[in-house]
Amino acid sequence: MHHPVGNSTLFGFGRKLEPHAAPRSAMAILVCATASVLWSVPTAAIEAQGAQSGSAPVVQPGAPGMPSKTLPPSTTGQAPQRSQADVDFMQGMIMHHSQAVEMTALISSHTENKEVRALGARISLSQSEEMKFMKRWLLARGESVSMSMPGMPDMDKDGKPMQMMPGMLTPEQMNALRQAKGAEFDRLFLVGMIQHHGGALVMVKDLFDTAGAGQDADLFDFATDADNTQRAEIRIMQNMLKEK
Repeated sequence: MHHPVGNSTLFGFGRKLEPHAAPRSAMAILVCATASVLWSVPTAAIEAQGAQSGSAPVVQPGAPGMPSKTLPPSTTGQAPQRSQADVDFMQGMIMHHSQAVEMTALISSHTENKEVRALGARISLSQSEEMKFMKRWLLARGESVSMSMPGMPDMDKDGKPMQMMPGMLTPEQMNALRQAKGAEFDRLFLVGMIQHHGGALVMVKDLFDTAGAGQDADLFDFATDADNTQRAEIRIMQNMLKEK
């Protein structure tokens, strides 16, 4: 709703202005004059430069206490430079997620537990979607989606034996999970997935502890969301174990 000037309060100080009244104090005149100058000078400068160059300038805000800079109209933004730690994290997390999806794929044939089935379906869906995101992120930056040497999945790109990511189940643990049924499968699955999720938290921590890593906005959001999600799922699985 529009209020007449005479009914408004000036800056909340409780003083009212009469309709069409001019500022009465020297301070008020100074404020108005200063605001007019501050408004008109940059506008004139921008219009003058825009007329000369044919396009508006690019203004880079200065750091606190420092003036802004006017850059050439041809200036373009640059994304933060990624570090090798970013690439290693994404490649390693793809490998990590793939084992979790492999674990959840056993559920339908190894247990009738509705809670375990529902949890497994959620983990499978979320981690499958995250794997797609990580692969897109790597390919968009010209990176391989795998840490392994092409044609040799057990060897890294330097020809050294591949190291398992933190928290991943050993071949013996995976074999025991495949052999179990019913309640024993439920227990091994929950214990193994808690271990697995804990390893993912270590990977996120290592990423953010690495100087210069984790600056990419998409990667930062993904790693933060993954950390929050897996912490929540660990608490759910711990409670499920207690109930058993």
